[in-house]
Amino acid sequence: MLALKRSLSGTMLSALRVFHTNQVVVVSGHVQQRCVSTQTDGETRIVNILKEKFPSAASLKVVDISGGCGAMYEIHIESSEFKGKRTIQQHKLVNEALKEEIQGMHGLRIFTDVPKH
Repeated sequence: MLALKRSLSGTMLSALRVFHTNQVVVVSGHVQQRCVSTQTDGETRIVNILKEKFPSAASLKVVDISGGCGAMYEIHIESSEFKGKRTIQQHKLVNEALKEEIQGMHGLRIFTDVPKH
């Protein structure tokens, strides 16, 4: 598998990652499914909480990276509410919004940004 990964282009490798993970994406308030499998209950719950906490989010993606058991998630969120805040402050806002859910997790990857436009 390692040899296969080395020979694949970045685009192809990204496509494989999308195929093997569950992804829920929210763009301009609309939930979109980005792969053939269904979203997990945990992904849906986290998306709903973050949509409520960050209603002006330009984009939001939640991925269960634990294989579906809900032990670890990756969150990508772009919101104007992060403008003027340091990354650590942005992540703290996300952690506060997910305080209850985090108690049952083993890990959480957070990627925040301010919309470019």
